[in-house]
Amino acid sequence: MKANHTTRYPVRPWLVLAACLATGACGWLYNGARTPTVAGPLQDYEYLIAPGDTLNIFVWQNPDVSIQNMPVRPDGKISAPLVGDMIASGRTSKQLAQDIAETLVAYIKDPLVTVTVVGFVGGYAQQVRVVGEAVKPQALPYRKQMTLLDVMIQVEGLTPYADGNKAKLVRRIGEEDIETRVRLEDLVKKGDMGANVEISPGDVIIIPEAWF
Repeated sequence: MKANHTTRYPVRPWLVLAACLATGACGWLYNGARTPTVAGPLQDYEYLIAPGDTLNIFVWQNPDVSIQNMPVRPDGKISAPLVGDMIASGRTSKQLAQDIAETLVAYIKDPLVTVTVVGFVGGYAQQVRVVGEAVKPQALPYRKQMTLLDVMIQVEGLTPYADGNKAKLVRRIGEEDIETRVRLEDLVKKGDMGANVEISPGDVIIIPEAWF
């Protein structure tokens, strides 16, 4: 099922609501003004470590096994003293710290481990991708409570050739990709904060070229 901003979607909003309730996967719904709004699940968002991230691993009172700027390898693993190879990708920093502590207990009494993500890349499901007529189209790591305005600041706005008010936000809900129109030109050039919306991990923003 695909819905767009101007045709079927406002006619049957209960279909999207049903999908959200059934899957628990959607972070937004349409309101009467046809503007995406955020639902509850995003408030519990926790960052998952991904390949390319950089970690600091601190083991209290054990500087020899503490590591700074540890890269997560493309296979999602890290290599640390006394720990060896360990899966980091897909884990929260707290979960990874617990995994490391459980391994170190064979060598250190009651190890206290802290893992901090100091360099973020993010897996594809946690990135926000901007394509088309942005000044710097790119994939951005999602941040909790990120908004469309935050995204546009990071991509440095629209090119002179952009048709910003015909941009689309594509969001995966369950097994479906749902599209909605976003008004980037009103937001960026006119400062219309009514055009600002909250972003979800995995969103794709497509900015078309204007026809002159």
